[in-house]
Amino acid sequence: MSVLVGKKAPAVVGKAVINGNEIVDNFSLEQYKGKYVVFFFYPADFTFVCPTELIAFQDQIEAFESRNTVVVGASTDSAFSHWKWLQTPQNEGGIKGVKYPLYADNSLMVSKAYDVLAGEEVYTEDGEIVFEGSPEAYRGLFLIDKEGIVRHQVVNDMPLGRSVDEVIRVLDALQFTEEYGEVCPANWKKGDKAMKATQEGVSEYLSKH
Repeated sequence: MSVLVGKKAPAVVGKAVINGNEIVDNFSLEQYKGKYVVFFFYPADFTFVCPTELIAFQDQIEAFESRNTVVVGASTDSAFSHWKWLQTPQNEGGIKGVKYPLYADNSLMVSKAYDVLAGEEVYTEDGEIVFEGSPEAYRGLFLIDKEGIVRHQVVNDMPLGRSVDEVIRVLDALQFTEEYGEVCPANWKKGDKAMKATQEGVSEYLSKH
């Protein structure tokens, strides 16, 4: 598994569905430079854990927007599959009401670049290339800063849904340390005391907890 933290986020360019109903051909994360981006992968449209996550992100979209952050989802499905899922009511297994962009990585190239693809291409004894595993993405999530640098990543196996509250907590921590220069200790959340990145700062923090 590649560690992308501290590196430039791999390019994301291609088809996506935006605003819940519009397919665009030239979607790119580059358009969000100057904003934070939560870019997350999920295995597939029309599944079971995935809609709970996508709807949970939409339910807290105002919290992200208030933090100058955009949310972008991605799977290896086609743009039409995304569009169809977005038109399907939630009580019928759909995600109607989700408005943030869904990127269509049916070429698998972006999932490979972020190293979240569950399968891989291998050579047989005859020299032929075959795909082993699943052409779907694990539940990878990448927090990208205003300069396009990955600052946080987490990858879950397919059955394990993520916590949107934890994504917001990490985003708050990143923005706090950028603004104030202090570091955020274990279990820090917005409103808590942080500490200076020195031995004295650690000692002072621990003496109060």
